[in-house]
Amino acid sequence: MIAFEYIAEALFYAFMILTFMGGFMAVRSRMLMHAVLGLAVSLFGVAGLYFHLGSPFLAMMQILIYVGAVCIMIVLGVMLGNTPDQLSSDKLSRRNMLLALGACSTGFVTLFIAIQQTKFAPAAEKIGDMSIRFIGENLLFKYCLAFELISVILLTAIIGAIILARGGREEVAK
Repeated sequence: MIAFEYIAEALFYAFMILTFMGGFMAVRSRMLMHAVLGLAVSLFGVAGLYFHLGSPFLAMMQILIYVGAVCIMIVLGVMLGNTPDQLSSDKLSRRNMLLALGACSTGFVTLFIAIQQTKFAPAAEKIGDMSIRFIGENLLFKYCLAFELISVILLTAIIGAIILARGGREEVAK
């Protein structure tokens, strides 16, 4: 039983590292395809965390919706993004770097305090049989809010992509 706890803890840290490294890759990459790949890796890590924390339905929704949306973002990014020759070599100003560092530090401290003050309870609930009926009941009752929030975020991403696509056409027309 002790070995299982070590394996579970190791999986949690592996998913956490996967999430952070994918996010770092997405933020630091200058190439669009590398940024999208980093985002996909990060989203897979979050799905792994959901699965590890006892919510396989949210893990599957994370993969289907977010990673599926990433595939759409790749297509739109290729159509609208700059080529490597068009990338600017501008560096971040010192002021913007300090503001970003302050915002990241504030977010990190806030999350650290929230995590330290939270009392986590072990998941003792039975996962279920994964039948159509079980998934339907959970979707309608237990995970309704989470599913709706995922849908709203996906809709926001699609609207943003449409706005970017329209703005790109107007620039070319001028």
